[in-house]
This record gives sequence, C-alpha cells and structure tokens, in this order.
Amino acid sequence: MTTALAAADRLPLRTKLAFGVGSAAEAIALYAVLTYVMLFYNQVQGVPAHWVGIAIFWSLILDGLTEPIVGSWSDRTKSKMGRRHPWMYAAPFPIALSFYFIFVPPAGLSELQLAIWCGVWVAVLRQVMTFFHTPHLALGAELSPHYTERSKVMAYVSFFSWAGASSMAWIALTYFFPSTPEYRNGLLNPEPWSTFALVFAIAIVVVLFGSAWFTRDRIPYLPQPAADTPKFSAAEFISDIWKALRNVNYVWLLVGYFFLSMMIGLRESLRMHAALFYWQFTTEELRYFIIGSFAGYVTAFIFAAKMHGRYDKRRTAIISCLIYSVVPAIPLALGMAGVLTPQTPNLLAILIAMGAVGYGAAAVMSISVMSMLADIADENELRFGVRQEGILYSTRALSAKIDQAIGSLLAGWVLVAIAFPEKAKPGEVDPGVLYSLAAWDGVLAAIPGVIAALCYGRYRINKETYEATRAALAARRVTPPASAPPTVAGGPAAAVVTPAE
Repeated sequence: MTTALAAADRLPLRTKLAFGVGSAAEAIALYAVLTYVMLFYNQVQGVPAHWVGIAIFWSLILDGLTEPIVGSWSDRTKSKMGRRHPWMYAAPFPIALSFYFIFVPPAGLSELQLAIWCGVWVAVLRQVMTFFHTPHLALGAELSPHYTERSKVMAYVSFFSWAGASSMAWIALTYFFPSTPEYRNGLLNPEPWSTFALVFAIAIVVVLFGSAWFTRDRIPYLPQPAADTPKFSAAEFISDIWKALRNVNYVWLLVGYFFLSMMIGLRESLRMHAALFYWQFTTEELRYFIIGSFAGYVTAFIFAAKMHGRYDKRRTAIISCLIYSVVPAIPLALGMAGVLTPQTPNLLAILIAMGAVGYGAAAVMSISVMSMLADIADENELRFGVRQEGILYSTRALSAKIDQAIGSLLAGWVLVAIAFPEKAKPGEVDPGVLYSLAAWDGVLAAIPGVIAALCYGRYRINKETYEATRAALAARRVTPPASAPPTVAGGPAAAVVTPAE
C-alpha cells in the first residue's frame, strides 16, 4: 500500500463540502425507504404490515452480505481514478431508477405481488447503493490522517445526511403531501407518490455525481494498492475479513453498532405510525420536527470534533449513545403515563425540543464511530501492512443492515401483534393499541441502544495510542526494512508503506 505524503492533514473546505454532500443523496434514498416504505405499503397500498416487514428484512439481509465484498473489492481496485471513484461514478443512475420503482408499483397488483415488488426493488436499491455508500465512506477515512480532522470530515457526512433527509421530508410534506379535505394527513394520499419518486430520483443522480466529480482532485493524494497487491478473489476476501475481525477494538464497535441498529430499525419503522396515530399530528405539523433535528445536527457539527479533542472519542460515543437511546423514549413514556396527550398545550414544541437533544446525540455518536473506524484502519495498516477502510466500513454496514432488517421485521410483527388496523384514520385507533405502540416505539426500543453504549465502553484507542500508531507508520515509511517485514504486536506486517513519488 502506498500513501501520498502530499495529502495534507487539514483539508480545504471545498473538499469537505464535496465529500459531505454525497451523504445527502444517500440519506434521501435510505431515509425514504426506512421511514416511508412501511407506511406507504401498509397504510396506502393496504399490504399486511408483517409482509412488508419480511420484504424489508430480506432486502437488508441480501444487501448486508454484499457490503463486505464491495468493501474488499474497492480496497484492491487499481485504476487511474483510484480505488473509490470508479465505484462512485457507476452507482447514481441505478440508484435513482430503483428508488423510483419502489414508490411506483404497477397498478392492479395483489397484496402479495405488492409485497414482492417492494422486497425486490428495495433489495435492488440497497445493492446499488452499496456501490456508492461503502467506497464513499472509505474515501472519507482516507482524506486526512489527522486525529480530529477525521472527525471534522465525518461531521460533514453527519450534517449532510441530516440535510438530505430533512430537505426531502420538508419538501415532501410541503409540496407533495399537504393536507386535503379527504386526507387530513397527506402521506395517506396515494396520488402524489409517483411525482415524489421522480423528483427525488433526479435529485439523487445530480448529488451523487457531484460528490464524485468534485472530490476527484484528491485522487493523487489517496492511498493506493501496491503494485504486487493480489486482485480481488474469494481467498483474498476471506483474508481481508479475518484481518478486520482480529482487531478487538473493531469487534466491539461492530457488536455495539449491531445493537444500535436494532433500536434504529425498530424505531424508524414505527416512527411515522406514532406521529400520525399516537400524537395525531398533521402533515404540516410534522414538518416542524426539522427544526429540532437542525438544532441537534448543527450543534454536533460544531462541537463533535472539539469534544473528541477534549474528552476523547470513546467517552463521547458512550455518553451520546446513552442520550440517543433514552431521550426519544421519554415523550412516549410520559404519554403512557397520561402526562402528555395529543391535546397537551405546546405538545409540538415539547417534542421538537426533545427531538433536538436526541438528534444531536445521534449525530455526535455517528461522527464518533465513523472517526473511530478511521483510527482502526491505522492500527490494521501497522499490523498487516494494508489499509482496509473499505472492508472496515462495509462489515460495520453488514452488521447494521442485518440488525435494521431484524428491527424492520420486528416492527412489522409488532403492528400485527398489537392489532394495528390497515388504512387507519388518526383519532380512530383503539387506545389500547396506541398504548402498545408507544411501549414498543419508546421504552422497549431503547434497550438495545443501552447495550450498544456498554459495547462502546470496550473500545481502547485513545489519542495517545493513535499518536503512537501514526509515529510507527511514519517511521516505517522513512526507514523501510532491509529484508523481512517487521513484526509488530499481533502479527507480521504484510507490506511496507512507502511514500508515493
């Protein structure tokens, strides 16, 4: 693996903006699927909720299994465009087409056929999104070797992820799904969904191509595979996975993210049901939750890297994970206790404020974990002589998607178990059903998140160990071994990192 010394620790603003904006399109596609697909197929199309849950479950499982393959393959890609950009250029059009087809099923399909259509196109979307998403995240880890600059890069990912999802939600709720006399909540109106899908499919193409195009100037400064690096194969793929899983810090992050994703999958699949039927918000009211998320993500964007410098990434991740797990459950717990009801004065403002805290914690936690993965890539380079950003981020995504699949499947079965009616109307759902919905979406969903925080507590890289690792890598580049590769803690280094000419 060769590393260009010209890559500056501190990146220009335009590079961070161009890289970060790619996550906006990813967020549009993935957030729409995670948040709207259950509602669209269950409440608009009338497909049984557990069928939709099964469809989403299998799409996530299939996608998760290909994530590590793409990660390993992109790590070993050799081209004039580097390791990551060939993948990023190939993905936008297939992503946009599959996004469109998810929300525009053919007329006349039966409930079972609609469930199959949903599963197939959600699976295709996730497969082709992997071609962009995994190399894109790996690129972010490679842009800078600096401890806190990495956190700033990932802060741009977090902020633009919020911007993409929130802009999509605001535009959709304002212009595509406004309230009408027939549909008090416009999301239940079947007519606008095809236009919604077309407009955002076009936006996805433009943004993804823009991110790839305006980061191409960094290609000469990014790590590249050495000339003798073996091509991608099944044996090399297994070897890459084994190297990643031998890092204990990585394993604990992986396990933590597994539990965290279970919470996210369950909550996000039930969130719109709670907003529409438990709190009985209109489409126009739902838009204002963007204010809370904006406050949270901007706060994280400004302070996350500073928190890493002062408190370290591990402690920051633990505290933010606990807050993210517990705070969103508080309003629903108060609702179950009768303290908050749809008639409570200033209910919307109360929930927006609680949302700001939860979203801020979520953003800080995401930035922390993404930056921690980049530090793990340094450890693996020192230990094995190869950089594995692609495989590290992809196997983390594998864990997340399998667990989101479990969360989505569980959400579908929860709606069946609590007898939530199909094509329901706000204000007409049985109070006992709503109580059960609040218990699952609030209190019970928080448990996996608390477990994730405990797992993050087992992570052991801090600023001092990071500096030691970077110093050892720098020494290896300056003074390559005369014969055999050096032996470092945990095994031989498979290759020497040398500066690119």
